[in-house]
Amino acid sequence: MTPRDPLRTTGRRTPRADRRRRDPRARLGAALALAAALALTGCSTGGDGSGPDDGPPRLTVDGAFMPQPVNDVAAGFLTVRNEGGTADKLTGVTSALSDDVSIHESKDQRMRKVAEFDVPARGALDLERGGSHIMFMGLKHRPEQGDTVTVELRFEKSDPITVDLPVEEPSHNPKNHR
Repeated sequence: MTPRDPLRTTGRRTPRADRRRRDPRARLGAALALAAALALTGCSTGGDGSGPDDGPPRLTVDGAFMPQPVNDVAAGFLTVRNEGGTADKLTGVTSALSDDVSIHESKDQRMRKVAEFDVPARGALDLERGGSHIMFMGLKHRPEQGDTVTVELRFEKSDPITVDLPVEEPSHNPKNHR
């Protein structure tokens, strides 16, 4: 046999429930618990870095290089780091080396042009050999090893960043030197 709920069978509250309902300390405690729960919920960003207190993206670039091109096409590689609490997007690249500079991804042995790359909050966007990269088509001149190619990275939220890509030997791959 299961215990019966006095409220369900009689339609009346028990004396203990009446005391709790009228006790101002119980009401204050319940109100404080509710306020604390709401405050904590408001602080949560759900892990996507989109909360109001996360601050703007704080972007830096490192590991930049361009393998020496062997024809009128070249690729650029680098890492964009975001120390900020808000995500951003790389939306474009410009350079005096070419009027046709775009961003590409490589998946399943296929390369395709994309409109943007995500730069996650407190994360990094890696443009690296065999993967995502900057593509230069129709070079105005062919840079040699030891030269530097300047590019401007454009973002959805952040100001543009100017980066110098040192031109390395055609087979240069920093992953092989770690």
